[in-house]
Amino acid sequence: MASATQHPNHQLISSEDVEGTNVFGAGDTKVGEIDHLMIDKFSGKVTYAVMSFGGFLGLGHSHYPVPWAALKYDPTLGGYRTGITEQQLHDAPEFSDDEWGDRNWETRTHQHYGVPMY
Repeated sequence: MASATQHPNHQLISSEDVEGTNVFGAGDTKVGEIDHLMIDKFSGKVTYAVMSFGGFLGLGHSHYPVPWAALKYDPTLGGYRTGITEQQLHDAPEFSDDEWGDRNWETRTHQHYGVPMY
């Protein structure tokens, strides 16, 4: 796990500290970790956390872009909490590196996870 709690009294955190931070689902079960972040070049806002789920729930892929708004930091866990379900991952819009510039893909993805656009 990264040192996401290294500066617990600050509102800001380095992206370096977010990478590798655990992500927890229902029942405080670890479901994966943050591999890296995607940041909008113009606004500076974090838009996606690319999650590493390994063999999570039997899925063959290892990385999934999840809207940043679908994660909430939980200081009691020292990681991020999400309500994303197995079915949501299975049904998520197809992703390839070509999708990063596709606003239609982004709209579908945010709607799929039930979070607002950045």
